Amino acid sequence: MNSAYHNPVLLQESVDGLNIKPNGVYVDVTFGGGGHSTEILKRLGDDGKLFAFDQDEDALQNAIDDERFQLINQNFRYLKQYLKFYGIRKVDGILADFGVSSHQFDEASRGFSTRFSADLDMRMNRNDELSAFEVVNSYSQEDLASVLFQYGELRNANAMAKVIVEARSQVTIKTTDQLKTVLARFLPKMKENKILAQIYQAIRIEVNQEIEVLKEFLLQVPEILEKGGRLSLISYHSLEDRLVKRFIRAGSFEGEPEKDFYGNINVPLKKVGGLIVPSAEEIARNNRARSAKLRIAEKL
Repeated sequence: MNSAYHNPVLLQESVDGLNIKPNGVYVDVTFGGGGHSTEILKRLGDDGKLFAFDQDEDALQNAIDDERFQLINQNFRYLKQYLKFYGIRKVDGILADFGVSSHQFDEASRGFSTRFSADLDMRMNRNDELSAFEVVNSYSQEDLASVLFQYGELRNANAMAKVIVEARSQVTIKTTDQLKTVLARFLPKMKENKILAQIYQAIRIEVNQEIEVLKEFLLQVPEILEKGGRLSLISYHSLEDRLVKRFIRAGSFEGEPEKDFYGNINVPLKKVGGLIVPSAEEIARNNRARSAKLRIAEKL
């Protein structure tokens, strides 16, 4: 485990939630520094198997030297496709930690953090074409406003988008500092960090298609999980958590659970326990854990 790369959040709670069988097959779809994967491997026997996904090439340096372990350098939206490539059709448990890794936040050049001046990037996979630069400089005012409102929950998204479009007509916005300067009127001293975090979150979610990826992933889960298999999911903002909660409850992202002809509810998963959040002690050790929410579910 590379804790310098990423300090795993809700480590014991999330892995406990998988109810690991020593000879089972498990997937960690957000490998990062390998903290959750390392804990899963500790609980697997010689016949167990762990697959891990991470689209960021930087994470490959953390690969675990263990014959039971396979790291796949891909986005977890391709979960079913790549498991099938390795001859796996069903698994006993899936873990996901949807947060940006500490490494991505701390590596200034990646452009994820409000603390640093950097080129507008924010790509988790640096081979992807769409970056924060394209979002800021080529999206229409309407589309920019939609991104800021939907993914950043910013009430003045329309005004922000208008200012960005006006500014970029004069000079290309290339860096995070330029973007901050353009939006300075919307950043009062007392709320500057909070609003900037919302702006960065919105652009990052758009760049990495995080909501679409989450939906695609969740829709694959019922088919891939064995009956009785567990799902352990850590979210960091309301957009993600809302989708996870609805899918566990209803098997869809909107509305109520489907019912059969006799009125029986037909859902693929059932929740296990209640919402789990980090302890005060964990937050004191790792401030980035403060917004984490863990939900656990089981395949029916």
